[in-house]
Amino acid sequence: MKPADLLSLLVDVHRDKLALYGRHEAGARAVGDYDFNNTYQYIVAREDVQLSWLRAAIEEMGGTAPAEAVGVLPVPERGPNDEAPREVFADDARLEQAFVDRWRERTEQVSNARQQGMLRVVVGEALEHKRFFEQAAAGRTDLLGRHMDGVENRGRVLNARWVE
Repeated sequence: MKPADLLSLLVDVHRDKLALYGRHEAGARAVGDYDFNNTYQYIVAREDVQLSWLRAAIEEMGGTAPAEAVGVLPVPERGPNDEAPREVFADDARLEQAFVDRWRERTEQVSNARQQGMLRVVVGEALEHKRFFEQAAAGRTDLLGRHMDGVENRGRVLNARWVE
């Protein structure tokens, strides 16, 4: 793969990942249940790291990473008293699979071993995130581990960090 083609690929993956990142941030605001929200927080943190890797790789090659996502990936509305909107999780699982479908084969065509390894991690973690979303859609709450003493979390997180 020529350097210009690799740079274009990295920019496109970054743009796609940035859109998912924004979607997952919105999902974290829409899903207040502690267990499910913690899963979103975990995924957003991992995607933040992945975006930093992609940005560094793009800048190393003399390119500029997109600052904002193009296109909005809306979060389905939740109904009243819906603590864990399954349609949000199912849609996120579908979006993760679409990301994997777009980038897995192209990742294997990358001849730069370092960049290929990074892209394999990004695609592999997208599959892990898809699994989390599928489990959430099925109602599982032990996505990041079991509760201590078998006691489940109660309540909701706020959809904003700062409340005045």
